[in-house]
Amino acid sequence: MTGTVSKLAAPRPAAAPLRPASLRTAALAFAPSPRRVSVSVAGRARSPIIAMASAKEGNGAPTKKTALHDLYELQGLSPWYDNLCRPVTDLLPLIASGVRGVTSNPTIFQKAISSSSAYDDQFKQLISGGKDAESAYWELVIKDIQDACKLFEPIYNETNGADGYVSVEVSPRLANDTQGTVEAAKWLHKVVNRPNVYIKIPATAECVPSIQEVIANGISVNVTLIFSIVRYEAVIDAYLDGLEASGLSDLSRVTSVASFFVSRVDTLIDKMLEKIGTPEALALRGKAAVAQAKLANQLYQKKFSGPRWEALAKKGAKKQRLLWASTGVKNPAYPDTLYVDSLIGPDTVNTMPDQALHAFIDHGTVSRTVDANVSESEGVYSALEKLGIDWDEVGKQLELEGVDSFKKSFDSLLVSLQEKGNSLKTASV
Repeated sequence: MTGTVSKLAAPRPAAAPLRPASLRTAALAFAPSPRRVSVSVAGRARSPIIAMASAKEGNGAPTKKTALHDLYELQGLSPWYDNLCRPVTDLLPLIASGVRGVTSNPTIFQKAISSSSAYDDQFKQLISGGKDAESAYWELVIKDIQDACKLFEPIYNETNGADGYVSVEVSPRLANDTQGTVEAAKWLHKVVNRPNVYIKIPATAECVPSIQEVIANGISVNVTLIFSIVRYEAVIDAYLDGLEASGLSDLSRVTSVASFFVSRVDTLIDKMLEKIGTPEALALRGKAAVAQAKLANQLYQKKFSGPRWEALAKKGAKKQRLLWASTGVKNPAYPDTLYVDSLIGPDTVNTMPDQALHAFIDHGTVSRTVDANVSESEGVYSALEKLGIDWDEVGKQLELEGVDSFKKSFDSLLVSLQEKGNSLKTASV
């Protein structure tokens, strides 16, 4: 990682952070004209989401409240958006509709950069300036992250650093490299240079110590690819250990979320249940992911209480919120809002891909569910164990698949950028 980082010249100095009083002036920085965005859900037309902006009043006309606003205001759940691409101003209508943060990953950037011409001009400039493909990739990503952070900084300020974050992930090639991940996280934090950036670190066994060290260095972290309760507890401990090791008297600006993946759990366990094939097994399809997530929330309540936590809270520490990730429904037999509706509760985040986000706006139910029927979730969890399903093994398999998927996206994009760079160099000869 050190060699790769050294090849990347420091990006242009970050613009002075916006400090507007509201989202209206943040919108003004990017969008001087009205925007109208229409969405469709499951073939049904949706009323347009409208975000008005004007030179005088910024994001002027009030936007109609949506179910996303209700999620936050009535239930304390922060709805985030699991996507990022250019133009970043496309986020403005979503912010107006209640989105309070953004997550990204190597697959998201692979799709964004490879399918859009919006990156071409900057990429040509970087290649002409002597950058290699990987260095150019990071410059493209950093610009998107900085621009998105600028849009969400008003929320960050208004919530005193509790919300309004944009997440960027370290190289997936470092998923099994403890120290390389630490150095990459420090570097990304430095070059993005925004108070509301989350550095994403995978919850692999090798990177759990990285999380502790990065937190101890005062850097806020989004821990990603958590698939089991055992690994989730290790992640919480790494956060607490990091806060304690930081030596900071004020811990209020070092925050974290723990991204607990949901739908992929059902995808894998459903296949296992279908292979077992008994009526008892088949009756448990579509229940595993939510059951495990609800038990993770019970662990959260336990770990963030008591003398140890109270000592940290006195120094301003914030709880490491549970973030429900992988919340798009992959099985068409299940309700398309299943992984949002079922996990609503205070001090949580749900980062939604397009389909889940717009489905919830259209017909989601805003009701506290994350701690409802916990005994039923315990029963599902135990019943699956009795059928021979090993939760730890499920977690390990999904983690390997997740890391591998991100690596493939990252490597594929670098190959295509290399080819594009070579063709630009050839054309300029």
